[in-house]
Amino acid sequence: MSNVTHDIVAKLWNLCNILKDDGVTYHQYVTELTYLLFLKMAQETGTEDQLPTGYRWADLEARAAPDRLEFYKILLIHLGTHGSRLVQEIFANASSFIRKPATLSTLVAEIDKLDWYSARQEGLGDLYEGLLQKNANEKKSGAGQYFTPRPLIDSMDTVLRPTLADIIQDPAAGTGGFLIAANHYLRAQTDPAGWTEVQQRKYRRTTFYGMEHVQDTHRLALMNLMLHGIDSDPQAGSGTGGIRYGDTLSPEGQALPKASLILTNPPFGTKKGGGLPSRTDFTFPTSNKQFCFLQHIYRGLKPGGRAAVVLPDNVLFESGIGRQIRADLMDKCNLHTLLRLPTGIFYAQGVKTNVLFFTRG
Repeated sequence: MSNVTHDIVAKLWNLCNILKDDGVTYHQYVTELTYLLFLKMAQETGTEDQLPTGYRWADLEARAAPDRLEFYKILLIHLGTHGSRLVQEIFANASSFIRKPATLSTLVAEIDKLDWYSARQEGLGDLYEGLLQKNANEKKSGAGQYFTPRPLIDSMDTVLRPTLADIIQDPAAGTGGFLIAANHYLRAQTDPAGWTEVQQRKYRRTTFYGMEHVQDTHRLALMNLMLHGIDSDPQAGSGTGGIRYGDTLSPEGQALPKASLILTNPPFGTKKGGGLPSRTDFTFPTSNKQFCFLQHIYRGLKPGGRAAVVLPDNVLFESGIGRQIRADLMDKCNLHTLLRLPTGIFYAQGVKTNVLFFTRG
């Protein structure tokens, strides 16, 4: 991250202190900031045509300070059902937790004062990712569980070498870090200026797929992907790539297209309420989330497809249904590498995790 980006991220993060009096959590703050930044960045990048007239940054700014909060709340509801598909997904069920008109006015004024010219030159995606990282590192936000450290993601990409021909999937997408890193890798390995029309279309529409079932996290992921230039084709319709809002362990997950490359860090633990997933295509029904995700992954790979998955130790050692799933994995795939991770990266000290690398036969 450049110094300019670092500086802007620090300024945006410090605005959180203004909101602390309003009783706001860090995660709520990043969500709220996403709504405001989307409006401002649309103005800065000349993409306001995806927002309905009258519901843009300048309209929010033009309101008298006492009426601004009232208008902002109406704007959020309106954008949930108007504008481009992306706008409607980012603002779906949006609501503001800001209670004081002065708080909103301060945020609007401070966001407006930032060095947007430099931010655009440096890349708005880096700026936004910097905010997500701050949120993940802030222990009180609890967002660390959604955020895989970038050096680990990059090393997984280096081993699996994503290409333009791949269909890349993350079934537990979080804020989209794995897909963005895969995108960085494949763009660094080839010259996008030399891509054919067919390759461009494939890249834009059917390369990146993900699913995330926490709505606030899903909005952050959409914003993150958009700012990194992924799935930014507004004409493409809803059958395209990008991160979908849904539960991978339900029939929605069954609808994800088969992938040639899966990179993911699925949630650990048992399904809420201890029930079985609602998918009917798993051979081994279990309420253990990591075993369900593992089945989704090796079943969702095309022949010859590669995967790298972060999983806890019990996947390697558990008996009963765990042993049956392992046998099925070994039967269908070549599990060629096991990377042991230091403890305490994702969960409490003592929880041992690994990255499993395998190829579908």
